[in-house]
Amino acid sequence: MTLNSVLPRLVKWCWRITPVSKETVRRAAQEYLAERLSEEGLTYEETQNRDAAIVLAPALWKKVRETVAGMAKEWNEVTKEQSLTYKETPLGGLRIRCVGSPHQLTIHFDSPRRLIEFENTNRPDHEPKVILSIEGYASDTGRGARLMRNHEVVNLEMLILRQLRQLAGLSRQR
Repeated sequence: MTLNSVLPRLVKWCWRITPVSKETVRRAAQEYLAERLSEEGLTYEETQNRDAAIVLAPALWKKVRETVAGMAKEWNEVTKEQSLTYKETPLGGLRIRCVGSPHQLTIHFDSPRRLIEFENTNRPDHEPKVILSIEGYASDTGRGARLMRNHEVVNLEMLILRQLRQLAGLSRQR
């Protein structure tokens, strides 16, 4: 639908109600088309981002699993003991336990909702669970997916380190 196809019908309709200049009608029609195109563009962008998140979510979950496993292994190498035990749950999540502590860190991937939930039993009661969403975005090379929390991009390594420190009973300072 172009401005030239809409304008004659709009002018006839407007002249029946009240006399309006052609320029006013033209401006109104242009505003209408601009808003409609803008909405269609946003809808298209949102659809593309959602589709990218759906397609790339399993790869992002794999990256989270590998990062957690690598950091737990590195933690154990530094302490020179198996202070953190890591295993996958039957439902595909992760469970990390700290030796000598009844607490555990459970990480669950909810694929239909594209969420990753961190449940740390050693977190203070006033702190909420950590829930990350997987969102798609446009990049120079196409589409990508990233982890978001409270509408901000997440630094995965820092988040996992904080969760491991909390699990081990260490303070937040440093």
